[in-house]
Amino acid sequence: MSPAKSRRYESPLRQETAARTRRRVVEVASRLFVERGWEGASMRDVAREAGCSVETVYASVGNKTALLKTVLDIAVVGDDAQIALDDRPWFGVGEGPLATRVAALAEVSAGIYRRTAELRRVLDSAARSNAELAELDAGSRAQERISRTALVSAAAGRPLTELEADAVQSVFSNEIYRLLTTVSGWSHAQYQQWAADAIVRLLDLHEE
Repeated sequence: MSPAKSRRYESPLRQETAARTRRRVVEVASRLFVERGWEGASMRDVAREAGCSVETVYASVGNKTALLKTVLDIAVVGDDAQIALDDRPWFGVGEGPLATRVAALAEVSAGIYRRTAELRRVLDSAARSNAELAELDAGSRAQERISRTALVSAAAGRPLTELEADAVQSVFSNEIYRLLTTVSGWSHAQYQQWAADAIVRLLDLHEE
């Protein structure tokens, strides 16, 4: 009779502890990346401030590039729940009259950029001299364009042309949000209202 194979048992308590540690690592990493930039935020610093070992940081999120990607992914949606962006209740912008749809579009987009603009600045800067981060940056930008185009199309009530999809980036992007709020001193609410008005003019939208 062959010996029974041992099973690895993950208790709910252990899983919750691991999830809590991961959330703490992400929280600390997000702050350190913004405060110190890519080079200044070391994995050792993240571990120390998160109250765990460096090995635990690697085990919970992977290497430093994976950590930044995780931080950005969570910042986009606002939490670490396993729910896709377009499946979240607040992502729906395709219902109601035009004014309601574009207001919802601006609110959703502004909320995302408020959470991600400074982190994207870190990635964009570091990607200039780091091939791995350049690949991450390119992939993120491609995915952002897809999501942004789908979101604006839903609010507009029609597909966007390629030219319109390009132009939309002059309104909805981390760079523009940061330029207007951080550099020019606009409030979050000012950007949100400007974005709602600008998208109507840019796409020449009218109530049906």
